[in-house]
Amino acid sequence: MSLDVTIDKILKKHDFLREQMLRCAGDSEAFIRISKEFSNIEGFIAIINKYKKAQQELEKLRDMISDPDLDAELRELAMGEMEALTNTEDRLEREIKLLLIPKDLADEKNAIIEIRAGTGGDEAGLFAADLFRMYHKYADYRGWKFETLYTNESGIGSFKEASACITGNGVFSYLKFESGVHRVQRVPITESSGRVHTSTATVAVLPEAEEVDLKIDETDLKIDVMRASGAGGQHVNKTESAVRITHIPTKIVVIQQDERSQHMNRMKAMKILRSRLYEMERMKLHSARAENRRLQIGSGDRSERIRTYNYSQGRVSDHRINLTLYKLPQIMEGEGLDEIITMLIEADQASQIVNFQEQN
Repeated sequence: MSLDVTIDKILKKHDFLREQMLRCAGDSEAFIRISKEFSNIEGFIAIINKYKKAQQELEKLRDMISDPDLDAELRELAMGEMEALTNTEDRLEREIKLLLIPKDLADEKNAIIEIRAGTGGDEAGLFAADLFRMYHKYADYRGWKFETLYTNESGIGSFKEASACITGNGVFSYLKFESGVHRVQRVPITESSGRVHTSTATVAVLPEAEEVDLKIDETDLKIDVMRASGAGGQHVNKTESAVRITHIPTKIVVIQQDERSQHMNRMKAMKILRSRLYEMERMKLHSARAENRRLQIGSGDRSERIRTYNYSQGRVSDHRINLTLYKLPQIMEGEGLDEIITMLIEADQASQIVNFQEQN
């Protein structure tokens, strides 16, 4: 189905809903239902009108340029105007196609990011800590709030695992493509011979789920309390403040011990558990969309290597979109990461537009 046919259908639906709203003005329930659908379509109308106006003006310019008697100077002006209008038409066409693509309802949510050291021993833990700091700095760059939920540290400043909740406008839509295996190539601080090692860390990004998004049956939970362990101050190992929650049906386990209060640790553990369960359900519902996205930028599966950070060359390569940037320091400081994420979003949108055209 061509875009023009789709646009005509939207315009007809818009007129039909307007008539229906007038007819059911006395039926408040029906009016609310129809007006909601009308409002959703209303967002298309302004951009559609601009698109159709650009098409009409382009048609006039083509007719003008095709006139053999047209003055040469006017022809040149008309051709310049036509080029600008063609660019406008292309931009508006892309915007309409993006509006037609089904929205990921999780995009506007906050995100929980979980990072775990992979292969590579202490160096993998140091890299995991570096990634955690990178996302913290990226959150600062975008004006988001970064709240550490859990860290399991070793004595040399490395993380076995760490998690944080990032709060702000559309956080998940920006960070969702960060899920996967991140690989680092560098000389570890523990390496005396100067030999380059390859290590990995795993990143998982989950949409933060609210209680209204997902109800958890308390009978499905096994909750254990214990004394906190590891670095953490005088309260460690003196009070049973640490909490371990097991979701029996899925066998998901969440441990939280960073807070002094058992109550706070339980709240944070439930936040993480709810988000993991919500993501499981979300991916089931959107399996077809996830498959389409995988063809373009990877599945986001945690077992998939998505990016390599090469310190000796100052290079970062994202393997899903064949992107290589020689600005590793800026990326690790957060600001440079925005360029990669922007290109991943654009690749995903392009993939979805192609898929939409194939299906319609």
